[in-house]
Amino acid sequence: MENGSLDYWLHPKANVQPKPKKLDLTARLDIAIDVAYALDYLHHQSGKQIVHCDLKPSNILLDDSITAHVGDFGLAKFLKKVTSQYSTSSAGLRGTVGYIAPEYGMGNGVSTCGDVYSYGILLLEMFTGKRPTDDMFVGGLTLPMFVKMAFPEQITDVIDAHLLTPSDDAESMNYERATNCMASILRIGISCSNELPAERMEMDNIIKELHSVRDMLTRDGNQGERDRALQSGEGSSTNIQ
Repeated sequence: MENGSLDYWLHPKANVQPKPKKLDLTARLDIAIDVAYALDYLHHQSGKQIVHCDLKPSNILLDDSITAHVGDFGLAKFLKKVTSQYSTSSAGLRGTVGYIAPEYGMGNGVSTCGDVYSYGILLLEMFTGKRPTDDMFVGGLTLPMFVKMAFPEQITDVIDAHLLTPSDDAESMNYERATNCMASILRIGISCSNELPAERMEMDNIIKELHSVRDMLTRDGNQGERDRALQSGEGSSTNIQ
C-alpha cells in the first residue's frame, strides 16, 4: 500500500526519514470508519462469518487516498453456523498482546466479540496516541481504564496532543466541537473494549455512531486529510486487503 500501515503513521520511528505528517482528526475518524466497515463485512456480509483475530495498527494499510484496508489474515477463523457465537477453540491463538480479548485467555472460543474488543483498543490508541502496551500501563492499569478514568472533566488530558491545537476565540466553537467528537469516539472505544463480551457494541451500531460523530464534525464543510486527497475516487467497498 502506498502509505504503509497505520502503525507507521501513529508511531513513526525516530530514525525513519522522511517522517509522515500527523493524521488529523477527520482522517483518523475516516480510517476508524473504514475498519469498522471491513469488520462488519467479515462478520456479517462475506457469506462465511470470519473473525480476524489480530486487528492492530500494523495490520491496517493505507492507500494513496488514506483509505484504510484490513490485511494479514494469518490468524483469521471461520465461525461455524451450528453455534450462535462461540464456535472455534481459542487454543493456540497467537494474537498480539494488548489487543487480544480477555476472554480468549480464559479458554473461551473465538467470536466476533473478540474482534470488537480489538477494535475498541484500536480506537483508543488512534485518539490517545498511546499503545496498549505502553510502559505506563502497569499495576493493573490498562488503556481502557486510563481513558475511562479521565471522563468527563479530564478527557483532554488523554487525547493525543497532536489533535488538540490551540484555538483563538474565532475557532473556539470548532475546538469545542472537535473535543466533543473525540470524547464520543473514546466512549465508543471504551464500550467496545468492555471486558464482558455481551456488553460490547455491535459493528453496525459502531458504524452508525461513528457516522453521527463525523456528521457533527464536518457539518460546516470542514475538510480532513482524505477530503483534500480525494479528487473524485471512491473508497473500497469492503476495505479488505
